Amino acid sequence: MDTPTTPQRQARAVRLGPRSLAALALVSAVGLAAFGWPFLTPPTSRISAHAQDAPWLFAGLLVLLVAVVGAAVSEAGLGPKAVAMLGVLAATGAALRPIGAGTAGIEPMFFLMVLSGRVLGPGFGFVLGSVTMFASALLTGGVGPWLPFQMLAMGWFAMGAGLLPGPDRLRGRAELALLAGYGFLAAFAYGTVMNMAGWPFMGALASNVAFDPHAPVAANLARFVAYCVATSLGWDLGRAVVTVVLTLALGPAVLRALRRATRRAAFDAPVTFEAPRQ
Repeated sequence: MDTPTTPQRQARAVRLGPRSLAALALVSAVGLAAFGWPFLTPPTSRISAHAQDAPWLFAGLLVLLVAVVGAAVSEAGLGPKAVAMLGVLAATGAALRPIGAGTAGIEPMFFLMVLSGRVLGPGFGFVLGSVTMFASALLTGGVGPWLPFQMLAMGWFAMGAGLLPGPDRLRGRAELALLAGYGFLAAFAYGTVMNMAGWPFMGALASNVAFDPHAPVAANLARFVAYCVATSLGWDLGRAVVTVVLTLALGPAVLRALRRATRRAAFDAPVTFEAPRQ
């Protein structure tokens, strides 16, 4: 049985204000359009006529928007203590990503994003997910038009963990089950939205599961489902299973370490500097 503990209010590395919330809402709305435009535009639209150019345009736009969100969240209170923790966690996540090189979905960085977002909150989680994916791309040489989509999707992934219920009261096995369940579902969601980002690059003549800008939405939706099943279902399942296993096995120790670090960092306390003695 879990030992009952006195609930304590969990510290937040970033307190989201109206401006940062608006920035997050804006980039999420544009991101949804960037990922889902093949299902939102009719075959006769101008976007469908430029199907090969649209992903590049959206990628450039997402770079600017993610930068705007980072600036807004920083202005909301990403102080020196939070920046230091962001650097440590982003470096750790970037170092974890090459393990397995994504083979069969072995990507241990995902469980760290779940636990970090849970402890440090949705604002910090979004910035951490985006920065970690950017740093890991530089480390592995995975820089390309897909990178802005990966940064946004990983930002959503970590932010969602910070939005889960009971951050101050839920502990023990119940919390681990919640995080493991979220990690399992979010791993599939991440793979699906990233499929949306890469799918339009395929030429319609290359495969019968490729995006066809002249086909109706229902036909393209069927093609997309077949594309996901044929190309990424095994990877997504591996990622989900690895995330669950690592969350259940290492989660208690990592959660304690993160919470201890947030208490010692005292994010809510202002940083003061003493004048040097004469």
